[in-house]
Amino acid sequence: MRFAEFQVEQRIVAGPYEVLEDEVLSFAQAYDPQWFHVDAGLASQGRFGGLIASGWHTCAIAMRLAVDAALQGSESFASPGVSRVRWPCPVRPGDRLRLVATVLATRRSRSQPDLGILSWRWQLFNQCDQEVLDLEATSLFDLGSKETRS
Repeated sequence: MRFAEFQVEQRIVAGPYEVLEDEVLSFAQAYDPQWFHVDAGLASQGRFGGLIASGWHTCAIAMRLAVDAALQGSESFASPGVSRVRWPCPVRPGDRLRLVATVLATRRSRSQPDLGILSWRWQLFNQCDQEVLDLEATSLFDLGSKETRS
């Protein structure tokens, strides 16, 4: 989507994305090797009663869905960060996640008029409609760019 297409209160829905056990294990072994992410046997005895995905893996899935639904081919070039990240429920192998991204604000930078600033809320829900991720992100768009990338 182009920056001009984003409107306040607009909802962008993407997915589903099926979370595979091999992916949960691979991501966790590389980036978040805590026992409840990498050892199904131990995890089955833990508070969650089984293996759960890293919260950072959950964020990465949301990023993938946001790119596929809205950012691919846009003028988006960076993000200065997120203001809040919450993981209300764990993500488990076999979950089917969908993204609901809600536009909170859009504006042009006063100091750099060719810079578009998008504030949006990303929520991921599993197949039972349980929220598993809630974050607020800012994306930057180069409005001086004449071409998009695919």
